[in-house]
Amino acid sequence: MKTTRRTFIKTGALALAGTAFLGRTAFAAKKQKGIIGLQLYSIRDDMSKDPLGSLKQVAQMGYQYVEHASYNNRKFYGYTAPEFKKVLDDLGLKMISGHTVMGRQHWDETKKDFSDSWKYTVDDAGTLGQKYVVSPSMDGGMRKTYDDFKRYMDIYNKCGELCKKQGMKFGYHNHDFEFSEKLNNEKLFDIMMKSIDPNLVVIQLDIGNLYNGGAVALDVVKQYPDRFENIHVKDEIKAAEDKEQYESCIIGEGIVDAKKVIKLAKKIGGTKVYIIEQEAYQGKTPMECVKSDLEIMKQWGY
Repeated sequence: MKTTRRTFIKTGALALAGTAFLGRTAFAAKKQKGIIGLQLYSIRDDMSKDPLGSLKQVAQMGYQYVEHASYNNRKFYGYTAPEFKKVLDDLGLKMISGHTVMGRQHWDETKKDFSDSWKYTVDDAGTLGQKYVVSPSMDGGMRKTYDDFKRYMDIYNKCGELCKKQGMKFGYHNHDFEFSEKLNNEKLFDIMMKSIDPNLVVIQLDIGNLYNGGAVALDVVKQYPDRFENIHVKDEIKAAEDKEQYESCIIGEGIVDAKKVIKLAKKIGGTKVYIIEQEAYQGKTPMECVKSDLEIMKQWGY
């Protein structure tokens, strides 16, 4: 049975985590070209079996930046934050960003403060040198009513303030429901975009996921210029199974017109960070796919 990312998150097997603050010099050096990273969920099975060996392969492919997808009990793929930073440093890799779900349990309404577990998440992201701490999904209980949803957007802004103390931004990564679900006859995505402070919170636009919500990536980038400094580069084809209409594929082989989307995002969207993600592989190995994805991005001049 195919394991989708949403299923992986819902089962709790994945606690996507933290995000990366690079030193200003390192970040500035890449600023004009843009930073290309790999979301390690793309090679999740490899990472679960042999994280060190998998990261070595990623570095040998030419990746310099990664985005993690495993943070449990204050460990990244089984390593503490200082240990994992050393692993990355030794391989010449930097953790630009990371995914950890921020749920209802991470905000104490009585104390008007974040839980210790979430504060640790941000602290450990800072230790890794991340620039972004991204929540890759949202609990259904956070979006039942318009007022409740708006309240959580205020908490997102507060999380942005928390991250800012360590030189980072909080982020949210879309799936599809943000475009298909409405509250007060308004799409969740549009409510989010008008509610968050862009100086504190980044919407990490996944240009592939949104197709299952009935949206088109080019239209979204045009609708919100200068709002997508960090995007997930992904392409989509008709899904082999019926759970979702589309599944991801090698960049440039699907319906997204990824080359055109990321060019527009760079021109009007303020995009500086391009995170490659592929979750389905059409008979190839994950490693083969992410190698091809990087080669294609380089061919496109990134």
